[in-house]
Amino acid sequence: MGKRRGRGLGTAALVVGLLGLVLGVGTVGYARSAYGWGTLQSHSMSPTYEPGDRILWERVDGGEVRRGDVVAFSMPERYRSGGAVVQRVIGVGGDRVACCTRVGTEERVTVNGKPVEEPYVSGGDADGVHRSYDVKVPEGRLFLLGDRRGDAMDSRFFSDNDGTVPVTAVRGRVTDSRTVPVLLGTALLLAAVLVLTGIGLGIGFLAVRGRKTPVPPAPWTVRPTQG
Repeated sequence: MGKRRGRGLGTAALVVGLLGLVLGVGTVGYARSAYGWGTLQSHSMSPTYEPGDRILWERVDGGEVRRGDVVAFSMPERYRSGGAVVQRVIGVGGDRVACCTRVGTEERVTVNGKPVEEPYVSGGDADGVHRSYDVKVPEGRLFLLGDRRGDAMDSRFFSDNDGTVPVTAVRGRVTDSRTVPVLLGTALLLAAVLVLTGIGLGIGFLAVRGRKTPVPPAPWTVRPTQG
């Protein structure tokens, strides 16, 4: 019985521990391949995102992003940094983006001649620096602006390709959903529990294996009395 119990504990320790290890490694691998994250350093996306906010982005091909998406991208030759820059997509390949036209009392950016409603811009100021532009976005590129137009170094301030960014520079689309992080965190917690359980079972297995099986005492031998 003791040997069977020992073998059972050993098998359970191996299975549970390996399951936890596989789950943990798989979760980390998936998170790294499907998502990226960083901390916002500037005011350029205020009030949508503030300095110090943790930003999560899902890795997508730059050709999949649409107008209004907030993207993380990398252009070290422009921003002198290997880190991700976060800005909003205003125009995609083929769009004509211009600033600005007056609608009532407000200035509006236009895309293909139509004023764009931008409830996300800081103070409702879609212009920001009174810098006019009229850009035809080349195919395979994006025209990007910060939400705080008066404090964002974006497509307005670069001359190469009219300030547009290649879709290949996009790292991912910023998401505010916390469902995936919660699920990934839960999976990692479960993996840790399984690994610790496997270790506990392994200790139990070694304890049972090292316990000596008691040997019953030899019966007394009675010699017959010689008459």
